[in-house]
Amino acid sequence: MNGVFVVGTDTGIGKTTYCRSLCARHPEAVYWKPVQTGCPPDDDTATVGAARSLPGVRLRAPVSPHLAAAAEGRTLTLDGLLAPIAGFSGTLVAEGAGGLLVPLAPGLLLADLVVAVGLPVVVVAFDRLGTINHTLLTLEALRARGIAVRGVALLGGERNRGSIEAYGRVAVVDDVL
Repeated sequence: MNGVFVVGTDTGIGKTTYCRSLCARHPEAVYWKPVQTGCPPDDDTATVGAARSLPGVRLRAPVSPHLAAAAEGRTLTLDGLLAPIAGFSGTLVAEGAGGLLVPLAPGLLLADLVVAVGLPVVVVAFDRLGTINHTLLTLEALRARGIAVRGVALLGGERNRGSIEAYGRVAVVDDVL
């Protein structure tokens, strides 16, 4: 399997927009949103509109996945979340929910899922006040877990590009596939 796991510095930051762009430029890529909350009406798989996608867990409440699952009497597991990619061998564009350290279940963070999938990460950040700090914290958390970073996709402007590249020791990227 090749591809990227797209994570953000926060929720509502532009991960889905970035994934839509990647899938449009690479129609062979398969999109996968392992966990989606607030669904419906939120449906990132439909928004991305990739030619092919893999199923993921859909939860109704628009809150952190561990809370949304609990509200439905469910507990997410790493094995259950990974089931749709068992035996997958193509190009995958995986999109996280919220930020890197969002809880998926008791004792399970999105970062744990990223490690288990094993793809390099693209961090999506929106260029605004606070972007440098949030991006550097996300990069630090990724590196502390030994997760390869492909780059940072900076949406909404370029004002913080130089600082993110210098302090984060990372390239600001557009297309990573």
